[in-house]
Amino acid sequence: MKRPKIALFDLAGTLADYDGQLLKDLQKIASPHEPPPVLYQDISYLEARRHVITSQSGWFRHLPKFKLGWDVLEIAKEIGYSISILTKAPSRKHAAWSEKVEWCATHLEDYIDGVTIAHDKGMVYGALLVDDWPAYVEAWLKHRPRGLVIMPANDHNIGFSHPNVVRYDGANLEEVRQRMQERFDAALPALKAYQADIQESSKII
Repeated sequence: MKRPKIALFDLAGTLADYDGQLLKDLQKIASPHEPPPVLYQDISYLEARRHVITSQSGWFRHLPKFKLGWDVLEIAKEIGYSISILTKAPSRKHAAWSEKVEWCATHLEDYIDGVTIAHDKGMVYGALLVDDWPAYVEAWLKHRPRGLVIMPANDHNIGFSHPNVVRYDGANLEEVRQRMQERFDAALPALKAYQADIQESSKII
């Protein structure tokens, strides 16, 4: 029995504006003579500040929405995907586990069917992944050579390229919609078979 068409959505950097909020908070505590803060450059003092900021109680819970990810979310809902959140398990910030779930409950009640917090995103099934982080995308595609990934544009994924990945920067929404629809339609027979099996099982019960 095959599964329905599942779209997996990341949170931080995809639906929640992690980078944008973090840059604002770093700027607030920067000294007047420091250069503008940058992310993911392995600068020790900025990494230390990032850890302090993101470890504050309630920080993740109050992140604003990230528009690029929400554009894709609306399309997924319109097409008919079963939408689930797939987010990385925090290694040190234990409060972020519950805050991620709270963020979903606040913003996504009308969109999602479930939330999965995983150490290895590559092990989670889906027909479509929406994620901004190249390493997670590569791990997921390794197990799903026919999978489709929509990658919301961020500074850390500039230049990333893969035939199964569409990087969405706000200007190519129709391309995103077309590829998502094609991926959905490609497995409609499997979805119909799944629904038929469910109906048959209910008759037996």
